[in-house]
Parts: sequence; C-alpha cells; structure tokens
Amino acid sequence: MKKIFQNKTILVTGGTGSFGRAMVSYLLKNIRNFKEIKIFSRDEKKQFDMRNYYNNKKLNFIIGDVRDYESVLNVMTNVDFVFHAAALKQVPSCEFFPMESVKTNIIGTENVLNACNRTNVRKAIFLSTDKSVQPINAMGMSKALMEKIIVAKAKQVRKNLTLCITRYGNVIGSRGSVVPTFIKQIKSNSKVTITNLDMTRFMMTLEEAVELVIHAFNKGENGDLFVRKSPASNVKTIAEAISIFYKKRLNFKVIGTRLGEKIHESLLSIEEKKYAIDLGLFYKIRNLRNNFEYSNYFTRGNNSKILNDYNSKNTTQLNVFQTLKLLEKSGVFLHH
Repeated sequence: MKKIFQNKTILVTGGTGSFGRAMVSYLLKNIRNFKEIKIFSRDEKKQFDMRNYYNNKKLNFIIGDVRDYESVLNVMTNVDFVFHAAALKQVPSCEFFPMESVKTNIIGTENVLNACNRTNVRKAIFLSTDKSVQPINAMGMSKALMEKIIVAKAKQVRKNLTLCITRYGNVIGSRGSVVPTFIKQIKSNSKVTITNLDMTRFMMTLEEAVELVIHAFNKGENGDLFVRKSPASNVKTIAEAISIFYKKRLNFKVIGTRLGEKIHESLLSIEEKKYAIDLGLFYKIRNLRNNFEYSNYFTRGNNSKILNDYNSKNTTQLNVFQTLKLLEKSGVFLHH
C-alpha cells in the first residue's frame, strides 16, 4: 500500500462524512507517504472542524458538490485514486425527497465516473449499501441504479482505469445508524422505540468498512463488487446491549415497521449468490465475467441451483454480550 500510494494524490468525495473521516484517519496513520488527500464536500462547517482537528498540510479541503460536473472535473485534476463516499444515506429523507437522492446518488456518481475517465485517475472505489439489494425504498433504489451505472461504465472506460464497488450493511454509529438513537433514548431514560421485534441488521464498525474498501482497492479488477461478511443483531438485542453498558433497565415500545424498511437486509441477492466468489472474509462478484455482451441476453442464461440470498437473518447472529463487545470495539460510546 505504501508503495502504491507513494507521492500520489487521493480524492475522497463526501470526505467530511463518517466514512470519509475514517478513511482519512486510516491513510494518515498507515500510509503517510502520499502527496495529498483532497477532501471534497459541500459542508463548510464540517470542513472547518476537520481542518482544525487534523491540522495537516497534506489535507486539501475543497468545497464542491458531486451534482455539479464542472466542480467534480476541477477537483479531479492530478488525482490518482478516488474513494467515492458522497451520498444521501438516510432512508426517510430520500423517501420524502426521492429526486434529491437521484441527483446525488445517481447523477453525482455519473459525474464522478465521467470525470475519472476524462482525467488521469487510475482507480476509483464506490461505496454502496445493503439497501441496494432488492430495494424497497428510494435510497436503496438510487444506490442500486448507481451500481448498475458503474458496471456499465466499467465496460466503456479507458483501459488504465479500474472501477470497483463495495457494499456493506449498518455501520455502527454512522449517520443513519439506529445505535446513536438508542443511546440517546437510554441515557435520557426515555422509552426505546423498536420498530419490529423480529428485525435484524448487519453490524460493522467503521474500521471494518475501511478494511473492505482497502481490500477492494488492493484486489479489485475493473467492474468487481465486494461484500464483507458481517454478523447481525436483532434490534432488540442492540437495545439490550446498550442498556447493559449504561447499567439501566431496558424500557421499550414497539412502534411498527416504518415506510421503506425491511425486516431483514440483504448483502447479496439470490441471483448474485450464484456468481459470488467466496474469499473467506469477503464475497466478490465479477460483473464483467466472460465478456458478457448485449447479444448474450437473448442466447445465454444460468442453470445454477437457486441458493438463498445472503441476509441479516441467515448470517451469524450475535447475542447480547457479543453485540455489546462489538459496540464497545466500534467506539460508539465514546462519541455519544
């Protein structure tokens, strides 16, 4: 990694978000010999705070928006590697304003792809979500189409540009995670609002999300999609673990599944599971397998036995104390 990044310029879109900060911290701690990290976002307050926190001359903060192609093209100047984390991620906001998710998650990604292809970027990693698999909400639908656009573009880009996708589930403590809400409710002695007692969610720390992206960067070929295998917890189990940490009795109410929510999330669909390569800690899907062409859609199929999808119900289930250990490892209690 140090050899690859030596004297190179790295761009992190959405660089002031949860993942962006974690990625920057990883690079500063483990690589160091890069030339520059460009942190691209539209949040000037977060940029101000992040600039003061790191106080590092190798970090270049740039105000801009992935929705604006010229803005994206300008920031790509002299960039070698891109980590595209800019997105609208919260289900409710995308449900109420679906065209906003289209503008950021779909058109914004298209802008990043075109700018990568027009400049000298060598590799770009794009972040997706479990909600893109058989999506039922606007956020997941926009991310699913984002993935399709990346795979289609991977067939058309110049030969020395590699595009890869990573897909992961609930990142503990990130924007949109249920954990900070539960912490706030339990600390204030409020009733914890649990949507459905059967609901499960994949559980991953920010550090594990970064590891997935780094794995994709190191091992990914053009068009590849990577999924990190993750355990899951029942939402009531998560609430119980948090209440144990704060030594409080869990007092909860069931409010019902909300608009755009699934009982269980999937990281691989049944169809994708047919083609997934099991790499131990990761799954890989070769989206450009066998040079599949347009005409093949009329002449070729797949007769593989149908398997189950890979979802938060059939993955490893964490008990209360395993969930508590993972929450403590994530550092979420230190920040809330």
